[in-house]
Order: sequence, then C-alpha cells, then structure tokens
Amino acid sequence: MLLTANPKSIEIQAKLFRGFSDPSRLSILDALRDGEVTVNEIVKATGLSQPNVSNHLGCLRDCGLVVSKQQGRFVYYELSDKRVGQLLTLADELLADVAKGVYECTRYNAKESQNG
Repeated sequence: MLLTANPKSIEIQAKLFRGFSDPSRLSILDALRDGEVTVNEIVKATGLSQPNVSNHLGCLRDCGLVVSKQQGRFVYYELSDKRVGQLLTLADELLADVAKGVYECTRYNAKESQNG
C-alpha cells in the first residue's frame, strides 16, 4: 500500500535540512560535536570570521539545533540534542559510500545557480 507523504511534514523536514545545507553552519555543527565551546573556539576550528560564526550560531540557535549558556563572561554553545551529532556521523558514513556520486552531481549546483 502506497502512503501519501504529509506535505507539512515534508516542508518542516526540508527546513531542518536547510540548517545543515550551508557549509558555514555545517562546519559550526561539526565543531560542536565534541561538546560545548565558545565562539572563539569555533572561529579557530572553522576558520570563519567571528561575526560570521555569531550570525550562523544565532540561526542555529533559533532553529533549535544549538543551545547556549552563559558562564561568567563567556557563552558556551553545544548541540541541542545528541541526535544532531548522530545525524552528522550518519552523513559521514553515507558519504563514505556515495561520495563520488555526490561530488559529480551537477543537478544540485545547477539548481543553486538558478535560485541564487
């Protein structure tokens, strides 16, 4: 029996994956895999500028993928849920098997060019 996808659920899933689709946000999430860190530590780990990191952290926090807590004069960031890290690990494992196809795929790049 064929089940019909719930369009609202599909839209929310697509929105979730947009959080992972930006290379800067993805590198920040990757930097948070091992636990809580400060913005300066994320800047060092990613090579991104401090304003860029802060902007993307705000996005990730607003979307529920990252949480923050103040300790003294520092703000520490961490993944909001261990499943975010598990999803990143699963993506690594999947890429180990399909990286060639993803790398050579021209359809994603063509679509990005049309939209941007």
